Amino acid sequence: MQEVLSQAEIDRLLQALSAGEVTVEEMQQTTEAVTHKPYDFRRPNKFSKDQLRTLHMVHDNYARILSSFLSGYLRFNVSLQVSSVDQFTFDEFLRSVPAPTVLTIFSVEPLKGLAVMETNAYFLFPVVDVLLGGVGRTPDRIREFTEIELAVIKKLNARILDKLGMAWQDIFPVTAKVEAVETNPRLLQVISPSEVVAVITMTTAVHGAAPGLINLCFPYSLLDPMLARLASFYRYAQATAPGDEEMRRLSYWLERAEVDLAVVAGETEITVRDFLQLQVGDVLPLLRRVGEDMDLLVGGRIKFSVQAGTRGRLRAAQVTGLREVDDRVG
Repeated sequence: MQEVLSQAEIDRLLQALSAGEVTVEEMQQTTEAVTHKPYDFRRPNKFSKDQLRTLHMVHDNYARILSSFLSGYLRFNVSLQVSSVDQFTFDEFLRSVPAPTVLTIFSVEPLKGLAVMETNAYFLFPVVDVLLGGVGRTPDRIREFTEIELAVIKKLNARILDKLGMAWQDIFPVTAKVEAVETNPRLLQVISPSEVVAVITMTTAVHGAAPGLINLCFPYSLLDPMLARLASFYRYAQATAPGDEEMRRLSYWLERAEVDLAVVAGETEITVRDFLQLQVGDVLPLLRRVGEDMDLLVGGRIKFSVQAGTRGRLRAAQVTGLREVDDRVG
């Protein structure tokens, strides 16, 4: 709204013009200097810049966690990094999603509402090819996913979302759970089209294949209970961020910390009577087949699969894969 001048202010302005104290050009420049901030009522910005920066920071960590997990899970080099964090309406997000793709609808307990993870074909095809025994190829022509491929993708995406809680635990402890899977963006109606959503885009690279994308879409109404924590977490992280010298010192001592490793050859169950009668030379059959991978425990937790062998005159264990079991043993 323009400011209305009083009669006294108009008289003083005319007097200043007559006396040469102010020129018409100066008045025009002053008028032009007044700027107006445009506001689109159809697409309000509900997330502040600090909140978007915090989401970027949190999901940078999530991308690193996924890179480590997928590289061990697939035994292929997989890297992910956050390329952008922005806010749109849900309708704008859906119109930007290509087809074919896989949209995983998931809940984030204890938060109320649903979120969406979009994994596109250039990420999924090489990963599914590896899981089905291939070398990570992408088809020459992108096609629809088969029922078998969708079953594999649903399990894979559930594992990917399991890691979300690890990235969010410093801000808000959550548990992600897959609710449904959809392949047609036009049929997705779990969020109002006009709802403002935060979209985190991660680029993926799987063993030299073409770059793919993973998009995480969180509606404002779902994140609303934790928005205050997002802003405060960003300010705290900025204030307590360690310097280069501190990071080098921390890395120096962490690399020299000793870690207990133990290999479990197998397990079995016997009765107390059999246990009391054990003697030297008795043979206990283990619940593990010949040639089956054994468990390597790191700090009492199962982390790797290994095969037994020798190196020189010493017994050894060769790491064959990353384990997903987090239960503490012993």
